[in-house]
Amino acid sequence: MTNNHKGSHGCVNINKSASMEQCENVTVNPPLVDAGPTIVQLPITLAEIRVTSNLVANIHFPDPVLEIKDIKKRVKIVQCRLLLGGNTVGEDGLLTRPVPLFIKGFIRKNIQYATPCPTAKSDCVASEMRSLTVDVPFECVTNIQPDQFFTNPIIPDLNTRNEFDFFRAQNLGHGFPEKDQLLSSDLSQFHQVSEQFYNQLPFCELISSRIVQWDEAIDRYPLPGNGPFEEGTFETIVEKSMLDFTIKVLQKQQVRIQAL
Repeated sequence: MTNNHKGSHGCVNINKSASMEQCENVTVNPPLVDAGPTIVQLPITLAEIRVTSNLVANIHFPDPVLEIKDIKKRVKIVQCRLLLGGNTVGEDGLLTRPVPLFIKGFIRKNIQYATPCPTAKSDCVASEMRSLTVDVPFECVTNIQPDQFFTNPIIPDLNTRNEFDFFRAQNLGHGFPEKDQLLSSDLSQFHQVSEQFYNQLPFCELISSRIVQWDEAIDRYPLPGNGPFEEGTFETIVEKSMLDFTIKVLQKQQVRIQAL
């Protein structure tokens, strides 16, 4: 089917595109906040800390490696949990002991390297560029001291379950005096009051990271034939890294602000 409209491409008429005209707008649901103090729920920064961890990893390449050209790195955090409990606060509600922060993640590495071509001449080295992407895992726990918190976290309220019974007098039946009765609760009934609290879970944001690494081949062999004497290939490296990253710990809390 042929579109004969001027300025059109296939099924799209660019002369009638909404992006080429002025779009109208109206205000919907304006905030109904009077002037004065107002309570809102916002993500509050509890702490901002710099964490340091040391890693050692063996990385194996699928090809003989003549030379590593570049390594691009990126930190990925997959778990960041602040372990709150009732025994971390005193009667005044203030923190009395360090709070552990469990962290788990990976360092994503994209390694660009040169591998010798199989058809290269014996007195020189021709190579191809390839890359290998690996995730180097890390896992650690660090304690946040009470004086490191900008704002104290809200400690979770504990769920409760309480059972209750009703008194019941029952006849004892045959073999007992008629005036005697069984005085107890009713075992055929069960009564309970339970209460659950849906607390705000602290969460993390990754602010920055810094990696210092040292890579060293452990199985390097000279090139076969009459290749340059100083050249060789390897397939395994040992990588020693110092990982340094900054994390912000937050929690949604109710705060009072001044509405204008």
